[in-house]
Amino acid sequence: MTTAVSDRASARQGAVPAQVNEHVRKWVDECIQLCQPDRVVWCDGGKAETDRFYEQAVAEGVLVKLNQQKLPGCYLHRSNQNDVARSEHLTFICTPSQDMVGPTNNWMEPKAAYAKLKTLFDGCMKGRTMYVVPFVMGPIGSPLAKVGVEITDSLYVVLNMGIMTRMGEVAWKQLGDDDDFTRCLHSVGDVNPDRRYICHFPLDNTIWSFGSGYGGNALLGKKCLALRIASWLGKQQNWMAEHMLLMGAQKPDGEKTYVAAAFPSACGKTNFAMLIPPKKYQQDGWKITTVGDDIAWIWVNEDGLVRAINPEAGYFGVVPGTNYESNPNAMECMKRNTIYTNVALLPDGDLWWEGKTKEPPKEAIDWTGQPWTPDCGRKSSHPNSRFTAPAINNPVLDPAWDDPRGVPVQAIIFGGRRSKTIPLVFQAFNWVHGVYLGATLGSETTAAASGAVGVVRRDPMAMLPFIGYNIRDYLVHWFRMRKLMNDCPRIFHVNWFRKDDKGRFLWPGFGENMRVLEWIIERAHGRAYAKETVLGWMPRPQDIHLDGLSIGAKDFESIQSVDVEEFKAEILSQEELFLKLAGDLPKEMVFQREILIARL
Repeated sequence: MTTAVSDRASARQGAVPAQVNEHVRKWVDECIQLCQPDRVVWCDGGKAETDRFYEQAVAEGVLVKLNQQKLPGCYLHRSNQNDVARSEHLTFICTPSQDMVGPTNNWMEPKAAYAKLKTLFDGCMKGRTMYVVPFVMGPIGSPLAKVGVEITDSLYVVLNMGIMTRMGEVAWKQLGDDDDFTRCLHSVGDVNPDRRYICHFPLDNTIWSFGSGYGGNALLGKKCLALRIASWLGKQQNWMAEHMLLMGAQKPDGEKTYVAAAFPSACGKTNFAMLIPPKKYQQDGWKITTVGDDIAWIWVNEDGLVRAINPEAGYFGVVPGTNYESNPNAMECMKRNTIYTNVALLPDGDLWWEGKTKEPPKEAIDWTGQPWTPDCGRKSSHPNSRFTAPAINNPVLDPAWDDPRGVPVQAIIFGGRRSKTIPLVFQAFNWVHGVYLGATLGSETTAAASGAVGVVRRDPMAMLPFIGYNIRDYLVHWFRMRKLMNDCPRIFHVNWFRKDDKGRFLWPGFGENMRVLEWIIERAHGRAYAKETVLGWMPRPQDIHLDGLSIGAKDFESIQSVDVEEFKAEILSQEELFLKLAGDLPKEMVFQREILIARL
């Protein structure tokens, strides 16, 4: 539904969909007055509208249409070269007191933030079209589903939101006459890093983002709403928004177990969410399904059981290194109806990126639009290049991925990239111990993330950039959630990345992680054996199916070994987190640390 207007007054008079309530109309009017667009488009999410938007995006140079025989419905976007990742240092939580956001967030006082951003938004859409994008995070009708409305001047954002959320008229139906929706205002502005701000106002249920078109900064339903604002709402309403994948594992006898898992970046999160079991497991009848690859909203139902939904409707995945060996299901996901960002374009309208094939193409147009050859001395694709694909493209999508009742969660896994010290797998003694493991989660930096390789960074629950309030209160919330549960999920820690003295990986990883997952599932149901160790419950070599691997019982014991002196150093390195929280550390954390020291 499009309204061409010659001035702001007639923009306000534009043909508004009949289902839009007065709260939304009033807020959109305020945004029109502030941003002063030439045209206003109320998006309906329909196929005809989407097709029209793609044509318009190609005509305006926002997207490049790809080879439709090879990649039907697929397009390429090249972003501004200064706008290729989340801008964490320009991301703010705006609350009346700094204590509400704690030591791990950037803080701005709300009045000051609104004043600063209003000067940027003032008239920023003159000569542009304003798109009003209604969307729902979560399956329609779910008790946790949240409605948002994003106002943006970016067609790229509109089309990505159409993939990543339940976008369109369904949102007006879900909202009804209510005022309970997240107000998301976005403009790419002049894409100037000095005028770039991503501000969250949790008390107002509002997000303002200016100066960036990158996904995490501009698709405001994703990290901004689904994690930062949602984590705050979860604390108020007794549920949890977590940076976790959700997967289902079905045994040959039909029994199905759902697992949530949190891994920092570069630790194989998407690969695990779309895991392909080894051939023997497939032949025996094991099936792995994906509910979600990035975010989980978790609550305790009236029976005291833990359930979860994936609030997203698509995947916004990293492309480099993805191929038919590392993640065949992801490759299938992006074969159609996908938007690619910052990868290389081949002469025949196909795409390439580092790691897609062993042999690079002879020539391409790189992510900056320049001619590229393998010997030119630069990458063809940006290290953080992305694909945006609908969840329904996933060949192993779980049948319950869109169920408003969610799925039952019986195990939670934390894991990081650690070359030594941390064993392959162990189970927490109880919920409080498990929260301690998640809170002290550490992962080594990779070459792509930082110049200093191998430095252990603490990333509590893999949520450090996304906790929308004080980390002290966030950890307390985790501890308190246990009181609502009749039977809590069992908590585990994994490390696929342990190496020997020669720098070789001790565990094969990828699909072989199914062998560890099987033990985790059996433990969650109280069936598998485990021995008590200083760190937690551990499997013996005979408790993991090692047949078909080049790893024997002795090798497995070395992967699981715990060097007491190394682990004492590990506890000291956790001081970074403990010092950051200073005197605010929850007493349970201090207690668990003391118990661990005593065991060692």
